[in-house]
Amino acid sequence: MPPPPLPPARGLGHLFNRRRVFATLALSLAWGALLSPLWTSHRAGLLLRTAEISLVAMTAFGIVEQWPRRLPRWAARWVLQVIAVALVIVPTVLVIYVVSTPPGGPHFWQDSERASGLISLSVTGLLFAPWIAVTSLVRQRDSFMRNQALAFQLERSELERKAVDARLRLLQAQVEPHFLFNTLANIRELVDSGSPQASDVLNSLIAYLRAAVPRINDPATTLGQEIELVRAYLELMQMRLPDRLQFTLHVDAAAHALRCPPMTLLALVENAVRHGVDPSEEGGRIDISVRVSNGRCHARVSDTGIGLQQGRSAGLGTGLSSLRERLRLTFGEEARLTLNAIAPHGTCADVDIPAWPATS
Repeated sequence: MPPPPLPPARGLGHLFNRRRVFATLALSLAWGALLSPLWTSHRAGLLLRTAEISLVAMTAFGIVEQWPRRLPRWAARWVLQVIAVALVIVPTVLVIYVVSTPPGGPHFWQDSERASGLISLSVTGLLFAPWIAVTSLVRQRDSFMRNQALAFQLERSELERKAVDARLRLLQAQVEPHFLFNTLANIRELVDSGSPQASDVLNSLIAYLRAAVPRINDPATTLGQEIELVRAYLELMQMRLPDRLQFTLHVDAAAHALRCPPMTLLALVENAVRHGVDPSEEGGRIDISVRVSNGRCHARVSDTGIGLQQGRSAGLGTGLSSLRERLRLTFGEEARLTLNAIAPHGTCADVDIPAWPATS
């Protein structure tokens, strides 16, 4: 027995919806065609009667479908619908034959041909109508289950998207103080040492933050904006390490409009400065290149600092760990981040991501 579907939409619009009426009329035509070889009177009258009986049964099915709105726990609505369809068949046939009896004519039970027609319609109606009602309920249940599955899937997708957005913002919130506190610590060192560069570096930091902070909370930015931030950051660091830091930037023009999680390149460059160039007595050079080919975007940040073997691990702390997670949340398994040592010393970080436009 099929389980009852949830209460459908209420009102006459649902009771007499076009699809249900057309299906009922089609079944009534099939019913009339089945009885046609046994019918001796007008075939049009047979089709008219099967249509009338079918529409009445459909109405009974729809009424019980909507009323009463609440049933006792022991009552199954679908059972009541099937019973209602069965109960209206014989009374409807009787009413049709009574109404169609001409004034002064013999009653239908006095006419063997008409009595035979009444019995044929009643018996076949009782045989087929309840089963058709059950079939309709099963299809209604299947349709409801499919719609529910789609609704659950859409709801789950929406919840997953919100969870990813919340997680991404949490990771971005971890990046912001990480960079900010490191830079402020560098400025504090300049102030403590009485360096005349402290004021210039602080002014550069203020200008950088004016450009960077509004973008940190965005779920995505462009590589062009990332390059601007990286350039501002490196100029800031170069003011602090004028004789020990050099850098180059090579970016394909097609890369500027591509989608990129905020602080992606900045995290790599900051790690190159903090863990590679800054600890080195000789300093070093940082080279950034971004190229686009075959639907992929490849970014490389290499430095000539102290290298992995002298204090830089494959994880490089929370900075790159957060970056890996942000790349995964944005691009899924399509993003790759690798870190390799450079001989004789230095480190190369490579990010390979899909070349998705920022507007997609």
